[in-house]
Amino acid sequence: MEKTRKALKISASAVLCISMLAACSNSGTSKSNEVAGTGKPFQNKKLTVFMANHPWVELIKSYLPEFENKTGMKVDIQSFADDQLSQKNSVQLTSKAATPDVFMIRPLQEARLYAKNDWLEPLDEYVKKDTSYDFNDFSKSAVAGTIVNNKIMAIPVISDQEVLYYRKDLLAKAGLSVPKTLDELENAIKKLHDPDNGVYGFVARGQRALLVAQASSFLFSEGGDFTKGDKAVVNSPEAIKAFKYYGGWLKNYGPPGVMNMSWPQAMGLFAQGKAAFFTDASSIYQNAIDKEKSKVADQVGYALFPAGSAGSKPYNITAWGISLNPKSTNKDGAWEFIKWATSKEMTLRTQKTGVPGVRDSVWNNPEAVSSFPPELVSVIKESKNIGVGYDRPQIVSVGEARDAIGDIVIKYIMGEDIQAAADKANKDFQAIIDKDKSK
Repeated sequence: MEKTRKALKISASAVLCISMLAACSNSGTSKSNEVAGTGKPFQNKKLTVFMANHPWVELIKSYLPEFENKTGMKVDIQSFADDQLSQKNSVQLTSKAATPDVFMIRPLQEARLYAKNDWLEPLDEYVKKDTSYDFNDFSKSAVAGTIVNNKIMAIPVISDQEVLYYRKDLLAKAGLSVPKTLDELENAIKKLHDPDNGVYGFVARGQRALLVAQASSFLFSEGGDFTKGDKAVVNSPEAIKAFKYYGGWLKNYGPPGVMNMSWPQAMGLFAQGKAAFFTDASSIYQNAIDKEKSKVADQVGYALFPAGSAGSKPYNITAWGISLNPKSTNKDGAWEFIKWATSKEMTLRTQKTGVPGVRDSVWNNPEAVSSFPPELVSVIKESKNIGVGYDRPQIVSVGEARDAIGDIVIKYIMGEDIQAAADKANKDFQAIIDKDKSK
């Protein structure tokens, strides 16, 4: 997927770089130029930026000479795999190093830990400095995921929503409508489950920690949550019902080996035409419609996450954000880069190549969504309006908490009593919460 997306973006970037260069010549750093009165207020300054290996980053790199020419600043972007990036950030920030000046983080996974260690510069005052930046244009629920202790700790760059992928041909053949509720979806899964002919009713992530994020939309839509105040509530009746849906569908209508699956395996199975329904992030849709990889590229449908007892409440999260090192010796330059990279103009450019943006304006711009399936655009826009801004517990030790909560679904799939599993998980989760508070 990465290679294909990267190739598409680099190709698109080459065209867009030429066509939009003039259009963007008066944005980004023009305000700073006026204040400094030099034309290049950061002449001879250098900026070090740590980023993830992500299509959005490749696009930013392709436009970087434009930024450097306007500001006079040299920017060294270093890209890493996700876990390597976290390690690099931790090593540098623990030692109170001035670099990287700017770095990407996964806010829902890392922001609370980073904030607790004073590794993040609060950005509340920065976003107010230039009204043309229009921070109100960012999705509210996506921004919510970057806030810790009432402070903005990162600027959202990549958002995600949980959506329902389905096979149009299978539903049409069976005379089924697109499910709008979890009960309707369950009935459709049962009817389309046909393993003897190589089609399973449902597939999703089955790995213990990783499934928690995808099960969160089930949890919210049934009226549950991970916590209530400082108390763990993953053994509530609402949570039990939600986890029964998710775990029960994987157990009874999922493919063999589903507990070893993350999204690449689950999406791969769906793209091979071996599953009728699949729930996961909207941003991976290109894997389903890539005709070189997908046998059902022309039969993929997208639907809003089905409603539970509390309505439809899919997650709408910031998958990646970009933050400023409080120890940077060039904070103004660092913010100038963040502001440029997350500006309306750059968001439009990246969105046009298929990288989902976080600004509302791009989703209301026909030019910006022209590369997306129209049905998916409608689903994403609605999900952004009704979505929940997190998909995992909002605590420091989020990794440990995901392991504990994911165990409920795993034990249910393995045939154990789900209430007993949830009670134990809730006790373990509460101990993690209490441990975080005592540190």
